[in-house]
Amino acid sequence: MRLRPTAAGLVVAALLLGGCTSDGNDDPSADPSSAPAGNDATAAGTVVPAGGTPTPEADDPRLDAAVSDTTEDRVYPRVGDPGVDALSYDLDLAWTPRTHLLTAVETVVVRATADADHLQLDLAKPLEVSAVTVDGEDATYDHPGKDLVIHTDVGADERYVLEISYAGVPRPVAAPTTRSDFSTTGWTVDSDDGVWTMQEPFGAYSWYAVNDQPGDKAFYSFTIAAPSPMVGVANGELTSRTTERGTTVTRWELDRPAASYLVTIAIGDYDRTKDRSGNGVPLSYWTPRSAPFTVKGLRQTADALDWVEGKLGPYPFDSLGILLVDSRSGMETQTMITLGTTDYTTSPEVIVHEIVHQWYGDEVTPADWRDVWMNEGMAMYLQGVYQAETSGQTVDELMDYWATFEPRMRRESGPPHDYDPATFGEGNIYYGPALMWHELRQRIGDAEFWRLVREWPTVHQYANADYDDITGWWSEQTGLDLTSFFDAWLNGATTPKRS
Repeated sequence: MRLRPTAAGLVVAALLLGGCTSDGNDDPSADPSSAPAGNDATAAGTVVPAGGTPTPEADDPRLDAAVSDTTEDRVYPRVGDPGVDALSYDLDLAWTPRTHLLTAVETVVVRATADADHLQLDLAKPLEVSAVTVDGEDATYDHPGKDLVIHTDVGADERYVLEISYAGVPRPVAAPTTRSDFSTTGWTVDSDDGVWTMQEPFGAYSWYAVNDQPGDKAFYSFTIAAPSPMVGVANGELTSRTTERGTTVTRWELDRPAASYLVTIAIGDYDRTKDRSGNGVPLSYWTPRSAPFTVKGLRQTADALDWVEGKLGPYPFDSLGILLVDSRSGMETQTMITLGTTDYTTSPEVIVHEIVHQWYGDEVTPADWRDVWMNEGMAMYLQGVYQAETSGQTVDELMDYWATFEPRMRRESGPPHDYDPATFGEGNIYYGPALMWHELRQRIGDAEFWRLVREWPTVHQYANADYDDITGWWSEQTGLDLTSFFDAWLNGATTPKRS
């Protein structure tokens, strides 16, 4: 999401991540906003899931690419379960705008990481489960608060196919941040009864059953049904779109494993405009039909992507989309950038920042939320490099400016790698790491720096990494012991002296 101007006079636009619940909230899905009453799944006019989705095979070797080393998150341990490794999600969703009812049939292939008598996923309390099967057999379950506990004996490293039927009125999840431009994440309904989702560090569980932690990547498929002219938009490739009896159904396939926070859908009256970057990457712009003029501003995406590829190498996915929603913020999700339309303007710096996340954040993703600086520091630094190149100032001059307010952010929210959990997504995870990368660039020289910046995402391609992985790798590759350098910049209470 974009960093809004601060009292210090920041005018740089950046995109950052979302939020979660406070530790004192027993129901992380609770939200003070009211919801429409009388949402009976059998009510007249209710849109129902399209159905007909083939049941996946648990032993499909293609799912091996989604095997993850799940752990309990050190920042937000109440979300996600290390006993589960989700391999694929197939979400068959139907939206009824009049009542704000979501009806769904979800098929999940999971790998148990240990012997146990249950499997546990995150699913918000407003969503009522009506049936669960495990490998085609009915299973008993409990749904206390946000935890869906499925009672079944499982063995370590064995795979299971779960089918979960549920319905309800989803509500967003409270976000732990002091920022003024957002206060909730997850499923959000706009003024036209459309839907959009942004969900960092979690919030995916506000609309589907999920192991909602960044360390668990999985494949995704979406089937979205909504009354025409609404259309469902999601990550990946649009493989089909049909309209019958006033309902439009879209089918989307995401063919690379993604973390739950990098998954999104939107439902609304959207137009699609196709484009292509100079290097041949297919682009799609999904804009409100009521605001056709917004497409013009998005066409700068092609040049922005070419610029980023010049720094980071070939784009790591098959396509890229930009989706405009009724929000004050925006964020990247895998193969899809979601931007707010509050002012119907989009700066090229914002687009560059989000495109960088396709490598730093999406291709290689933090193992848990302590390492969100890996995403935001590099995206912020490349945004700064781009801004300097296009504004006539030097990168050194811009870093000098950023250095005037970075110490305050560090004092208020903590070091980038040890931040206050109540201040997720604040400026401390952006500017300190960006300054750090510039310092390292000056130390090792441009050629070596850009070679390693380009190479790092391929080392853990479509997987996860943590602090030890990236800091140890940079030391190994440069032949320098950078242990104290990274520790000072990422864990220090005060900003290190710059060269």
